[in-house]
Amino acid sequence: KLGFNTQVHEFTDVFSTESWALEMVPSPVSAVMVLFPMTDKVVERRKELHSKSTVGTNSNTKKESINTAKEGDYDNVWYIRQRIRNACGTIAVLHALANAPKDIIELSIAPSSWLHSFLQHCPPSLTPIDKAGILENDPTIETFHEDASNDSANQTSRGDKGDDIDLHFVAFVNANDKLYELDGRVDQGPVCHGRTTQQTLLRDACGVVKQWMEADPDDMRFTILALAPKVS
Repeated sequence: KLGFNTQVHEFTDVFSTESWALEMVPSPVSAVMVLFPMTDKVVERRKELHSKSTVGTNSNTKKESINTAKEGDYDNVWYIRQRIRNACGTIAVLHALANAPKDIIELSIAPSSWLHSFLQHCPPSLTPIDKAGILENDPTIETFHEDASNDSANQTSRGDKGDDIDLHFVAFVNANDKLYELDGRVDQGPVCHGRTTQQTLLRDACGVVKQWMEADPDDMRFTILALAPKVS
C-alpha cells in the first residue's frame, strides 16, 4: 500500500545472528529492521552502546536539538521523529525504505505512490520534527496504520505516546559507509555504530543486536528482517 514494489526487493526473515543464518539472506541487503523487547536489561545495554557511539560526523551535533538538526549532521541520513503511539513499525519501515540505496529507491518506489509523494515532501534536509508533523497530519498513512493495527493477526491499540511499551521496532541502514541505528523515539537521534558497507550491513547490524540479546538471554522476543533482493 505504501508504494514499494516487492517484486525486486522484499523484507525477509533473518533466523539468527550466526553466520549460517546470515549467509542464507540474499545480498546485498539494503536495510535491516529489528523488533526487540524493551526490558530493563536490553534498554540499559542500548544506552551503554549509544553512549559509546556518535551522531554523524560532527562532534558538536550531540549538543544540538535533534528536532532541528538537518541532514548534514549525520551523513544525509533520512530521519523522522516518532510522535505517534504504536507507530514504531511504520517509522522503521520509512527509515528502511527512505535510506535504501538510490538505485533501489528508483527501481522500487512508484512515482504515483504515497511513499514517493511523502518523500518528495519530506527530503532529508527537512527537520525530523517537521517530517513528523507532515506524517501525523497525513490521512492516507493514518488509514494504513489503523488497518494494520486493527488486523486480527496484529490487533493492538494505538494508546498514548507516553505509555510504556514492551516491544519496539528500529531500523539499521548504511550511510556513507557508516552503520546507523534509527529510532524515532530516542532523543539522541541517528546513532552511528561505526563503519560498514552495503555488503556487510546485515552482519554489522546483527553484531549490534547480538549485544542486546546477550544483555537478556532469557528473552526470546527478537525478530530481525532484512530488506534484500527477492529470489524467484
